[in-house]
Amino acid sequence: MNHRNSRYTLLIMLLLLACHTACIGQSKSTDKRFAQAQQQTRLMLREIEKAKHQEAGAVVSPRTLSASGELELVATKDWTSGFFPGSLWYLYEQSQDPFWLEKARAFTAPLEQEKVNGRTHDMGFKIYCSYGNGYRLTKDPHYRSVLIEAAETLATRFNPNVGAIRSWDHNADKWDFPVIIDNMMNLELLFAATRLTGDSAYYQIAVSHANKTLKNHFREDNSTYHVIGYDPANGQVLKKNTHQGYSHASAWARGQAWGLYGYTMCYRETGNKAYLWQAEKIAAYMLEHPNMPADLVPYWDYNAPRIPDEPRDVSAAAVMASALYELSTYSQRGSVYRAEADKVIRHLSESYTAPAGGAKGFILLHSTGSKPHNSEVDVPLSYADYYYLEALLRKQKLMNRHKLF
Repeated sequence: MNHRNSRYTLLIMLLLLACHTACIGQSKSTDKRFAQAQQQTRLMLREIEKAKHQEAGAVVSPRTLSASGELELVATKDWTSGFFPGSLWYLYEQSQDPFWLEKARAFTAPLEQEKVNGRTHDMGFKIYCSYGNGYRLTKDPHYRSVLIEAAETLATRFNPNVGAIRSWDHNADKWDFPVIIDNMMNLELLFAATRLTGDSAYYQIAVSHANKTLKNHFREDNSTYHVIGYDPANGQVLKKNTHQGYSHASAWARGQAWGLYGYTMCYRETGNKAYLWQAEKIAAYMLEHPNMPADLVPYWDYNAPRIPDEPRDVSAAAVMASALYELSTYSQRGSVYRAEADKVIRHLSESYTAPAGGAKGFILLHSTGSKPHNSEVDVPLSYADYYYLEALLRKQKLMNRHKLF
């Protein structure tokens, strides 16, 4: 072997050793983050029992902390009710500990009544995050039946004249038929129903909604409106607004993250390159925005007027990170997306986590629910924790060269 080949072989060996060492370090770091999440969630379970004795009504899941620092629980009808059960399923998936399986089943069960609640579009958030993860991990036939019935209920909100699923029934004074970017997240339940039943009707509704949103929700720069108001009789666009963003022309941070996640998921389910390209465009808008902080934890709105003196939205960062991990498996820019997701997770884990034994058991701090309504500003939120755990799982699977789905 000549000297040139020897040097080349040595270089390759050193690079492989460096990669191996880095992977071991990342694996240990991810294990540590899951251990911290388990510790916090055990605390949360104890705090939930205390709070249930103090709150009136049938409350089942944690949502946030009050201004006085008390744990706020919600009933099953609340759009956030499925996230804590989903977090428990993720802890079980990562650990295979029967303790988390038992708790996941216990917190999932009360949500079954929501499968027939046709007054909301948030069926995916409530049922797919809970029963969907449960079915994926256990193949429980009862979970399957709940998912199918929930999808049937969600499908009743589809208007063929509009070609989309109605979002809110409230705010009727503002919109006759509102469709919000968040609603992209509920399409996963419909895709799942087609796989479970063989009935393509659910798939067709999901595709129609995704196409309509792609046509009308996005501006030329690939930022998204929050709410599009349609005429239910003919599908004409009547209004383009925000509800939780800074202004009608601004880019609400979590809305951008919903769009990124939603179109990445739609590409997975359909193979339609238009959805992949849209996800890539949304990612570029977010990652290249001049108001995106160096740690990639966005302000609550990319156009908020007092940046950098504006609240961050950790929930938007967690959703973005999870979506970027999946997008990295489909795109030619995969290595870039994965590196950016790693960066988000590192900063969330190092700078935005609750202290051990603090925040009543929430994992992450500094999310923003609705700044215009002065609601849930700079607080922990259950959906931030859910998507953070999902992102950690996806990171771990990629490190271990496992398929995400």
